[in-house]
Amino acid sequence: MTERWLTIVGIGEDGLDGLTDLTKARIADAEVVFGGQRHLDMIRGMNLAERRRWQSPIEISVEEVARLRGRKKVCVLASGDPFHYGIGATLARLIPGREMIVVTSPSSFSLAAARMGWALQDVTVLSLHGRPIELVRRHLHPGRKILALTSDENGPKEIAALLDASGFGPSGLTVLEAVGGPREKLRDTNAADFDIEGISPLNVLAIDVRADADALVLPLTPGLPDEWFAHDGQITKREVRALTLGALAPRRGETLWDIGAGSGSVGIEWMLMDPSLSAIAIEHEPERIDRIAENAAMLGVPGLTIKRGRAPDALEKLASPDAIFIGGGGTDDGVVDAAIEALKPGGRLVANAVTLEMEALLALLHQQMGGSLTRIQIARAEALGTMSGWKPAMPITQWVWVK
Repeated sequence: MTERWLTIVGIGEDGLDGLTDLTKARIADAEVVFGGQRHLDMIRGMNLAERRRWQSPIEISVEEVARLRGRKKVCVLASGDPFHYGIGATLARLIPGREMIVVTSPSSFSLAAARMGWALQDVTVLSLHGRPIELVRRHLHPGRKILALTSDENGPKEIAALLDASGFGPSGLTVLEAVGGPREKLRDTNAADFDIEGISPLNVLAIDVRADADALVLPLTPGLPDEWFAHDGQITKREVRALTLGALAPRRGETLWDIGAGSGSVGIEWMLMDPSLSAIAIEHEPERIDRIAENAAMLGVPGLTIKRGRAPDALEKLASPDAIFIGGGGTDDGVVDAAIEALKPGGRLVANAVTLEMEALLALLHQQMGGSLTRIQIARAEALGTMSGWKPAMPITQWVWVK
């Protein structure tokens, strides 16, 4: 059995006082100790053999730790629970768990939930540390409770402004600072009237979500209203988009290519289905690229990747797709062939046609390769003089194929 050469110690805001004598002995026994400056300062009086501060980017130090495997006893100092948005999970990508001794302290989320009197299993916990604050958008449903770890002292105010601009100004906010330590402080306000100053950089923001009547609440189902997307007419319309997402059948951890992305609506809604999903929007028009980025940020998926260029050339060197949507440019030479070639086994390809030329191509592909071919016809009630009548939208032919 491999020796447990790596000790990871989670430290709370109470510092060394919150550690047992056995844990302190493990730190003292280490030949090399890694940590942030704040944690290294805590152990300055322990006369350790060697201390190393985390470098930027953190991967440099993670590789340093891995290189010491089997050569020295190593200790890593972390905050709270090292395996909850912590360094422990990062180290575990290179080092087997059976080679570690892990000592945890309560995470900041656990402490914050206890202070608020919220059942942690019913709360959305979200790390916005070093991440875009727009990630909170998808979780803003009236009545929900959110605990968000922020990046710094400015985070709570920035999140409050986002909430207010999105119609969630009435939301109750509590800024929990340095939770679990002697400098712990809780202060209450709401998003619209945020006025808290002098916030500790170490803070968690508790959000009790409340909405105005016109708040932009993102539903859990696909098919967001078309007017929620900035577009120039190149958009997969709401009803067809919902059917398209159903055909793409997203599964956790998968990647979508949205070829001819237009407004980015399909890729955005794909990512909204689950936080583990990723998407790459391929688009060559500069103005549309800007709109896609704006739409993605506004609708809570700022991590959408945008690739500028024309397929098939733009498809080279992209992350392998589990699903592909072709909404535009499908008749261009080599696009469909390149998509089929790139798709992983078991992956889904969905192509929508509005032109006769694309429809003919899809009919040929269906004949040669199988899959399903569906005609989608949508009609909407509109004013017709003093009465109402049905106005049909352009019919869509949809080919769905599994590799």
